[in-house]
Amino acid sequence: MSMHPYAIIEAPSTLGLATDGVEGLPGRLLGFGLAERIGARRAGRLQVPQKDPTPDPDTRTLNAKAIADWSPKLANAVEAVLDAGEFPVVLGGDCTIVLGSMLALKRRGRYGLLFIDGNADFFQPEAEPNGEGASMDLAFLTGHGPALLTNIEGRSPLVRPEDAVAFAFRDHEDQAKFGSQPLPPELRAYDLHAVRSMGVESAARAALDHLMRAELDGFFIHLDADCLDDAIMPAVDFRVPGGLSWNELEAALRIALASGKAVGLEVTIYNPRLDEDGSAGRGLADVLAVALGTAAPWRGGPSQ
Repeated sequence: MSMHPYAIIEAPSTLGLATDGVEGLPGRLLGFGLAERIGARRAGRLQVPQKDPTPDPDTRTLNAKAIADWSPKLANAVEAVLDAGEFPVVLGGDCTIVLGSMLALKRRGRYGLLFIDGNADFFQPEAEPNGEGASMDLAFLTGHGPALLTNIEGRSPLVRPEDAVAFAFRDHEDQAKFGSQPLPPELRAYDLHAVRSMGVESAARAALDHLMRAELDGFFIHLDADCLDDAIMPAVDFRVPGGLSWNELEAALRIALASGKAVGLEVTIYNPRLDEDGSAGRGLADVLAVALGTAAPWRGGPSQ
């Protein structure tokens, strides 16, 4: 299996959150040597517009217009990497960066999404208590929500619900408490309980079977650091007990990357300000380096 060399895009947007801190994610992971360890080219850092603390009245979503305007810029950066024959590794930022990543792929064909996240991110604006797009991004992507954020470039949905898999989420109590709309039945969902009862490798293979259907051109991997167990990844703004171990995440990523159909990956929500000793970020960099390093030859090295 040959893999394309990696190119890292820094996308430090916090437009989907009321809080700041996750903009430090790229610098911290790069500081732990991520680029060198996976042989990645540094493909640049996007400027992010100023935040507005008041939710947009029409969509009830923070920074809705800024997200809608900025997502095509991230999409252009992702497409430039794809055009160069490389595999984009997008370092966020909050979860709303997935709109830009998937817009790039929607411009090119029909792609799936492996959404590895501690939260299902399927809130509707009426129910999201802070108007944070980072709790609504999977809904926006699949065409649920205000047109400004679902129909970017007139391309709604950026991912068809039946082409997405929500993997390892555990926010059921929060969804119930605030009244999140349910995931659509055609969106394949393996919550943390299902991942555990099947075993992470079986669950990942089941997810991959769905994402490798012949009608898909490939799939993108969204990795939110809050999928990890709160005990090892406390450096996230919204904490929920439980979660994946380092080994479980590494196994899921390895299986996804070994498929040969993954076309890119993004990392979101790790907040270095909440990681005083650096252990959470170091662990995240290690898992990424191992999983991505296993999947690809060093740049310029022989293809396996």
